[in-house]
Amino acid sequence: MKLGAAESNGRLMDWVTRTAAHTKPAAIHWCDGSEEELAELQRKMLADGTLIPVAEPGSFLHRSDPSDVARTEHLTFICSKEPGDAGPTNNWMSPEDALQRVWPLLAGSMAGRTMYVVPYVMGPIGSPYARCGVQLTDSPYVVANLRTMTRMGRPALEALGTSGDFVMGVHSLGDLSPERRFVAHFPEERTIWSVGSGYGGNALLSKKCHALRIASAQGRKEGWLAEHMAIIGVTDPRGVKHYVAAAFPSACGKTNLAMLVPSLPGWSVETVGDDICWMHVGEDGRLWAINPEAGMFGVAPGTSMRTNPNAIRSLARDVIYTNVALRSDGTPWWEGKEPLGADESLTDWRGQPWRAGGGGPAAHPNSRFTVSLRACPSAGSFDDPRGVPISAILFGGRRARVAPLVYEARGWRHGVYVGATMASETTAAATGATGVVRNDPMAMLPFCGYNMADYFDHWLTVGRRLTSPPKIFHVNWFRQSEAGKMLWPGYGDNVRVLDWILRRVENRAKGRESPIGILPAQGELDVSGLDLSEATQRALLAIDHSEWLEETLRCGTFLDRFESRLPHGLVEEHGRLVRALTNTMN
Repeated sequence: MKLGAAESNGRLMDWVTRTAAHTKPAAIHWCDGSEEELAELQRKMLADGTLIPVAEPGSFLHRSDPSDVARTEHLTFICSKEPGDAGPTNNWMSPEDALQRVWPLLAGSMAGRTMYVVPYVMGPIGSPYARCGVQLTDSPYVVANLRTMTRMGRPALEALGTSGDFVMGVHSLGDLSPERRFVAHFPEERTIWSVGSGYGGNALLSKKCHALRIASAQGRKEGWLAEHMAIIGVTDPRGVKHYVAAAFPSACGKTNLAMLVPSLPGWSVETVGDDICWMHVGEDGRLWAINPEAGMFGVAPGTSMRTNPNAIRSLARDVIYTNVALRSDGTPWWEGKEPLGADESLTDWRGQPWRAGGGGPAAHPNSRFTVSLRACPSAGSFDDPRGVPISAILFGGRRARVAPLVYEARGWRHGVYVGATMASETTAAATGATGVVRNDPMAMLPFCGYNMADYFDHWLTVGRRLTSPPKIFHVNWFRQSEAGKMLWPGYGDNVRVLDWILRRVENRAKGRESPIGILPAQGELDVSGLDLSEATQRALLAIDHSEWLEETLRCGTFLDRFESRLPHGLVEEHGRLVRALTNTMN
């Protein structure tokens, strides 16, 4: 690409020059985002084995190093000047230590490779809420993903112009050694360094690094919220539409909700975003949201025509698959997609022969697909520069016990407490053990770029500016019976829960009080046509007060980590819940 406007951006040109002098690439390529550029990148990656062709048109498979298949949270650092500004839930490294420990790992790391300069915009072009970034990377796989996930290339460079206000990201594969793998964030400088990983969450710096960790700190200073949330438009049989934002930890059903195909007649769901949401207080006193991304980086295992038909329909062409298996006809496959033939053999995510019943899964549990949001049949409004107004916010996780199917917070402050104390059972989206219950406030535990106590306070502050705040709810699709059976059918039937939520938004459902919040009253949840016994319906919404008190006290221990920095309003909400639960047991 001819540099044009880039040459007049002194900060950009100086940074690229200095970084190239340190990383020593064999060449520098300024990305323009064109079809011709993509075709050349694909040709090179096919030639060196970085990409493998699959059966669908324009689609490819990438196999990452077996040691590099998920976010490395223990190697992810917030490099604020003061450790207290990172807080107890983040790994902290001083900027001086990062300069000594991480920057040297980037020295000469791009030798023999091309440095790609990737300007990108997070959010619709022309939106007042959009923000610019530039990533320098030596991975053409990363460039191809960024082309799908962001508005990148020439339009982004034009949007940036001569402004020095952009997030600066440097990424190098290095030698992919876990011992020399770091992801370092500098929120005060809006800078990111990543070395030693080619995995999406560590290497696509626009995503979790920029759109959440850096943006959350930026949003605090500028008065907006950067959240790990899907955004959906829900239209009921009357033709009334509401927009809902939903925060679930990775691999807990957020993508399925974002592309929901309702089981009830007359309902429809519009996909505005499947993963990240930036919310601002509008002039009308409501909360307005944009999706800063243009694509989806979805978890493949469990995705099928039964669980998420719109996701499957999105994958007809132009997809980058990561760490899935291949059938003999070249079509991608993963656990839960469709049944295999009894004697069928596959090539697994490591490139090895695999047969059903053999050792280990064919696709990695955190295997992914990258595809444009435009390919989704239910996509809409994600390019609207104004954003969409949010009527309800959902918090939820994966809990086999304790949490009921749905309950409503009594107000904004209580809703912030519900989000701050939400917990979920860990999944394969991050390294480490799975199935362990951990607190994951607002599903932002791995992604908040500053002290979470200050983050909670920022939520409370934003709420005070809202004259028409959205209602806040907690949902749990994963509650199980004593025998370990899922109680709720989930998937398309989750629209039944959305139905009750939106009737509460419009004050058309009375609900019933409980110590933890407002639950559906008897008969308010539409279960028509479902094979749910009265006992199962009661179990879905049951509150075991002793279990909840134990859970609340455990959450109190989590909140104690923030010490005096924890907002007093949340301390009061916690005390109120402990007293309410204790009183019901006396």
